[in-house]
Order: sequence, then C-alpha cells, then structure tokens
Amino acid sequence: MKKSIYGILRGKFLVSDDSFKNWRIIIFISFLAIVMIASSHSADNKVHEIAKLTNEVKELRSAFVDGRSKLMRLKKESYMEVVMKEKNIGVSLNPPTKIRVLSSKK
Repeated sequence: MKKSIYGILRGKFLVSDDSFKNWRIIIFISFLAIVMIASSHSADNKVHEIAKLTNEVKELRSAFVDGRSKLMRLKKESYMEVVMKEKNIGVSLNPPTKIRVLSSKK
C-alpha cells in the first residue's frame, strides 16, 4: 500500500507504459471541470442580471406610482379652483347647457 501511495504522489501512473488511458481520463475530467466552471459563471451572471432588472422594475414602478399620485392631485377640483383664482378665473354659477344640432337630411 505504501508503494502505491508513493507511486501516485510521484506521478508514475502518468509516465508508465499504459499511461495513455490515464491521460484520456484526466483530460476528459479536466474538460468536464472547465465546462462546469463556465456553466457556473454563466448562471451567476444571469442571477446578477435578474437582480439588476428587478431593482430597475421597482424603481420604475415607484416612479409610476409617484406620477399617478401627482396626476390625481392635479385633477382635483379644489386644486383647479386655486390655479384658476391665480389667473383671475372664477367658477361659473350657471351650469353648462347642451347644444343640440338638428340636421335636416333630404
């Protein structure tokens, strides 16, 4: 057992007569390790991209809610009265009348 451990540590399995099959396995395992590392990096990049896009969506959603609340505030009748008073325009006391146009077809 001692000789086999020393043989592995010294690398005799790489230089012996039947080492070709050992090299094939080592190269295959190395290739699989490189593929696994590349796949892991790709997955990490996708996770970071998803996190960045999620933050961007949150920011855009908050901007939308803020804009919608400003619009609601601007559409209020009380706000419109204040803006119109600044321009010396008052609220009409007479309600609007509907104009009907009757067309005569011949």
